[in-house]
Amino acid sequence: MLVSVVIPVFNEDRCLEALLDKLIEVANAGPIDYEYIFVNDGSTDGSLAILRRFAQEHHNVKYISFSRNFGHEAATTAGLDHTSGDAVVIMDADLQHPPEVVPEMIQKWQQGHQIVYAQRRSRTSETAFKRATSWLFYRIIRWLSDADIPPDTGDFRLMDKYVVDQVRRCRERSRFVRALIAWTGFRQTAVLYDEQKRFAGETKYGVFKLIRLAFDAVLGFSDFPLRIGVVLGLVVCFLSVAMGIIVVVQKLVWGIPISGYATLVTGIFFLGGVQLLVIGLLGEYISRIYVQSQFRPLYIIAEKSDALPKGEQGWYGLSPSLTENAERARSSSRGEADN
Repeated sequence: MLVSVVIPVFNEDRCLEALLDKLIEVANAGPIDYEYIFVNDGSTDGSLAILRRFAQEHHNVKYISFSRNFGHEAATTAGLDHTSGDAVVIMDADLQHPPEVVPEMIQKWQQGHQIVYAQRRSRTSETAFKRATSWLFYRIIRWLSDADIPPDTGDFRLMDKYVVDQVRRCRERSRFVRALIAWTGFRQTAVLYDEQKRFAGETKYGVFKLIRLAFDAVLGFSDFPLRIGVVLGLVVCFLSVAMGIIVVVQKLVWGIPISGYATLVTGIFFLGGVQLLVIGLLGEYISRIYVQSQFRPLYIIAEKSDALPKGEQGWYGLSPSLTENAERARSSSRGEADN
């Protein structure tokens, strides 16, 4: 039995040595065989040099290095594309995801669960603001979308090989991997853990990146924002009719003069805000259609370890079989355009 561990890396040279020591310690404590696939997401520190050394010193350590920074979701996808294990674990490189939890996840998987996600029991390493916004985000995305993302979870999870194969078929560019995994709908269960503090360095997810990720999650798994325009339109119509009745009654029944200046200005700004909101939401969806239609690869690999296949990754950053399917889809769309 082989378990693949996918670890995205971006400027984590201060964490990698301690992480590998922990991983080896966990591997030596049980009968499971592991392969570790580190994905260097365009690091500018010494991470790549360390990964090269790891691959030379340990036969089960492999690495992929991107030509530039493509983002955490693309790095996770690249790792999934290159796994060969019967099950796959995704975890971060900063040791906030304790490797000691992996054997418990494997036990749950062996009991028949196809997805085993690590759910935080405590988040003492984060600020109150981060905990509050995270709590709110998960409740909103579960309410808006079809993806049943468990609350208080991150990317730290185990998937059966069959689940990985299905996730690999999803090639949208605005990616939110944990939502894609939940969207597949396979049997899942939780393993509780206490999130640790970062071993070193600072988080790479600032406020703006988190907002962008939230947009990808909501817009990628729900069409509810498109319906906001209809709801707001109905509200505006109702308010307009109600205001018109009030004005007529005041003028004809009581003879109250209506200057209308404040009402007119407020109405103009309100309608302008509604229009800009709806246009902005439409723009977000259209931009995703535009980017997806370009058929650019999700990532570009500049270097791989010798233990990974050296074959062509294809125009879409896929394995050969998936590349053929994507190529056929692109050819079909071109043919329809020509007609």
